[in-house]
Amino acid sequence: MAGKIRHLVNRSGRYHARLVVPKDLRHVIGKTELRTPLGADYRQALKMLPNAVAQLQNQIAEAERKSGQGAKPARYPLAPDQIAHAHYMQRLAFDDELRNDRRWPSVGIDDGYVEQLRYAIAGRADDKELEELVGSQIERFRKVGNLDAKQGSDEWRAIARALCSAEYEALERVYERDEGDFSGTPTAPIIVNAQPPEKPQERVSLNGLWKDYVLIRKQAGFMRDGGKRQSVAIDSLRKFLKHDDARKVTKKDLLAWRDNLIKTLAAKTVSDVYLSTVRSLFSWAVENDRLPENPATNVRQPKPRKVYGRERGYTDAEATKLLSACRAYKPKPDEFGNIRESDRMVQTKRWVPLLCAFTGARVAEITQLRKEDIRKEDGQWIARITPDAGTVKSGGYRDVPLHPQVIEEGFVTFLESSKAGPLFHTATDPAKYEQFARTTAEKLSKWLRTANLVPEDVQPSHGWRHRFKTLCREQGIPDGTYDAIQGHSGKTASANYGDVTLKTKQNAIYKLPAYLLS
Repeated sequence: MAGKIRHLVNRSGRYHARLVVPKDLRHVIGKTELRTPLGADYRQALKMLPNAVAQLQNQIAEAERKSGQGAKPARYPLAPDQIAHAHYMQRLAFDDELRNDRRWPSVGIDDGYVEQLRYAIAGRADDKELEELVGSQIERFRKVGNLDAKQGSDEWRAIARALCSAEYEALERVYERDEGDFSGTPTAPIIVNAQPPEKPQERVSLNGLWKDYVLIRKQAGFMRDGGKRQSVAIDSLRKFLKHDDARKVTKKDLLAWRDNLIKTLAAKTVSDVYLSTVRSLFSWAVENDRLPENPATNVRQPKPRKVYGRERGYTDAEATKLLSACRAYKPKPDEFGNIRESDRMVQTKRWVPLLCAFTGARVAEITQLRKEDIRKEDGQWIARITPDAGTVKSGGYRDVPLHPQVIEEGFVTFLESSKAGPLFHTATDPAKYEQFARTTAEKLSKWLRTANLVPEDVQPSHGWRHRFKTLCREQGIPDGTYDAIQGHSGKTASANYGDVTLKTKQNAIYKLPAYLLS
């Protein structure tokens, strides 16, 4: 699909040739852009455009010379046919200027020069002969940045022959005009079929694309954390590419990036975090007409299938041992008899594993709980897991009834003695709740491993989510019920119909057996 005509703009029904002044030359020219009026007729404007643009480019080149930079090669690159068309239009425009001067004498056309042009157009002229014929014109286009071909190269010869064609056609028009005929048009295919330069594709910032994508996802109820985990993939890609233009990203680039990532990261991380993030971003960009294609569609990273040597959740004995140690936990004094550990961390070790065991919640969802998130309703204590306190992977809040053993262990007493706000971390700014909750969860997991309370191949906190599901299945609890308790989405369309009420959740949780804690 053809793009917009480069350097042509319409302002209030009239056309103009427009050229943006490079930032490094604006202090010399004193403007951010240059314009030349071309009238209201579109076809006439197209005819006048090449000459007008060439004059504007000459102003840019002159400014470069004044600034001491020298013209930058191929700043405004043109194909041979476009150069030929531009020269043809400039040659006729110059002829018009000369005919407006009464002192201009009509000079006959040199037949020898015409014959040399035909000889060159046929491809029979050598480099020296081409240089003598149109070398000065080639340098003129080079100075304004339309080409950077080396003399004698195939590209240089193609441009030289194109200019010879343009010069020959222009001389034919001059001859016709000398006879009073100003209706002549070019016949050489390289002039007739020359396409106006297309407007170059605008740069699409990869970072800007990511910000827009995250905003849309957050508006839809996803990525409530701002895509922090996935943003590392975008940062990594930009650093690897050494540019920020999403339009320039190719499949080859992404394959090279993937191969570089796999040197330091696990295959699962590369596949599920890095490639998945970029693939989703580019897919969204294509759907919203921000990019023409998704270069990441078929870029994959094979990952080994993990083989588990045991169940992924805690066994009865392991769960009982861990919870017993946590409920009995007392901080050790240092050599001077002082307790260095904060009371919040002590309470985290005592209560968070027990709450995870009976709710199946993610550990960070428990460590972000606030005093106001726990309430008593119709005689039942209920914890509300809400994104207002930090983050919830599923996006919305959910209410989870507390198991009787949690109450029997004294959780209400702990709750009543706590200050308003977070129960297990010390952040006072809601914007930092999520960060502090995650840090607390990480500290808890580290302690559980250090204390040898977590078996190998079991995740310290995620092991409770696996165990919770196992226990629910043993008790015959429907999967839709325990999914609602844990914040998992339904697996079928029918699962999204109807509500799992608090009463249903309470009945399910009350079926879970208590632990015999020492």
